[in-house]
Amino acid sequence: MLTFANIFEAHADAMPTATAIAYGDREISWAQYDDQAARVAAAYMVQGMGLGSKVGMFMYNCPEYLVTQYAAFKSRVTPVNVNYRYLDDELHYLLENADCEAVVFHSSLGDRIKRVKDRLPKLKLLVEVLDGPSAGVPGAVSWDSLLAGHSPAARQERGRDDLYMLYTGGTTGMPKGVMYSLGTFTEGFLGFYTAPMGRGPFTSVEEVVGTAKVVHQAMGQPTAIPGCPLMHGTGVWLGALLPHLMAGKVVLLEGRSFDAHEMFRVIEKHRVGQLVIVGDAFARPMLNALREKAASGTSYDTSSVQMIISTGAMFSSDIKAGIFEHMPTSAVMDILGSSEGGMAQTMATKDNINTTASFGAMPNTKVFGPDDKEVAPGSGVVGMVGVSGPGVPIGYYKDPDKSARTFREIDGVRYSFPGDMALVEADGTITLLGRGSNCINTAGEKVFPEEVEEVVKTHPAVADCLVFGVPDEKFGNRVVGVASIAAGASQPTGDDVIAYTKTKLSSYKVPKQLVFVATVPRAPNGKADYKTAKTMFETGGVS
Repeated sequence: MLTFANIFEAHADAMPTATAIAYGDREISWAQYDDQAARVAAAYMVQGMGLGSKVGMFMYNCPEYLVTQYAAFKSRVTPVNVNYRYLDDELHYLLENADCEAVVFHSSLGDRIKRVKDRLPKLKLLVEVLDGPSAGVPGAVSWDSLLAGHSPAARQERGRDDLYMLYTGGTTGMPKGVMYSLGTFTEGFLGFYTAPMGRGPFTSVEEVVGTAKVVHQAMGQPTAIPGCPLMHGTGVWLGALLPHLMAGKVVLLEGRSFDAHEMFRVIEKHRVGQLVIVGDAFARPMLNALREKAASGTSYDTSSVQMIISTGAMFSSDIKAGIFEHMPTSAVMDILGSSEGGMAQTMATKDNINTTASFGAMPNTKVFGPDDKEVAPGSGVVGMVGVSGPGVPIGYYKDPDKSARTFREIDGVRYSFPGDMALVEADGTITLLGRGSNCINTAGEKVFPEEVEEVVKTHPAVADCLVFGVPDEKFGNRVVGVASIAAGASQPTGDDVIAYTKTKLSSYKVPKQLVFVATVPRAPNGKADYKTAKTMFETGGVS
């Protein structure tokens, strides 16, 4: 059966000495990865955890995060991602909503666990991963003692319908667990390999292992860096699970915030072939680092990088072009997707750079108008993107109402509608406008913030920007925003940038006011933090 645990175990048997995880000076082989996960799985089982149980992963990027997840797959426990930025109430909400029976946490986050644990009666196991002094959480056991105190659990049969779940970031409400069938989910990610290879779907674990051996022998071991946090889908899915399906090496950065210079040093050290990022929030610092290195008279060796994969936020065409000047042999895969499903993608190279927010639709992707009729190419009608197929999630955990709104049938076909609004161009490509939940209604017109933000960011003095609506007696809502200044640029006035934007957009879309801030607020995964941006705007920003 094709599940992550079955495939990973087979890789550990077939290629035990190959590196599975690298982190600073630490390297964990596939045999060690499997052994540690089996010991953690045994600890779950001792606590009576199994099919349907949940384990929270409250950690920064580290090997223990991936081992904890693998152990859950082994024991049919559902791993639950927990945002390391969450404070007490947010943390309590998620752990309670997910029905977590165990939590593995970094000691630097332990004070929060200490304050909420007594309000979580289902908790059976707390495991502390030291990244500094112990937090002294009552009843918690250390990671090292957990490994030493348990023999590896025996391998077991798993079910195709074992539950996999990823919690959303909560940018449009409280975080929700998106549920998947683990077998279907695994097969979906294997599809990333079958299409480029020109072959049909894998039908057995043995086929996957055999293909991985061929890849290793012909091209070397696949090696990837998730530049973004593992606690978000982009990092753990594309940056870790995807390379591990081919017995790849996942290289984790040690920094707690993204440092592009660190990434490029690690690329050189490990000859990394694949980078996983989230749009401009990561790509712009990468470009700045490349330029700074070039200005010093040297350059980073990025010749090993074959692919930069980005999803979850806009990756501007001008930033792609700048990166290709320094990394001319790399390609960019820009994916339109979310926790609720992948919808479209585009490939860019030095000689073929797509327009920002333009994607080639996947065969199972359609755009529907308000009447649930498919939008005709070139019609100019704005519709909502829907994706069908076996990869559509089961629903949201413990939220049937939201599940019914997001996952619904049209003409007998079940679609996922994460909320992305788009146009269908005459050639069939999709132009993403933004999330409907962020749409600004101003004087009877609809404005999608992402479209405006991308234009504002083309001003040479602007590094980043977020646009949103604020109440207005005349317009209902007026379009405003916050922006930060590009490195080395002289600070423009808001009026300067507004005047520039008027030459690029219809007047009703142009911000009426822009406030400059030191840093445009974003989550660790690069996604927009509109709530904080609005607060910054209201308080006048930071110069």
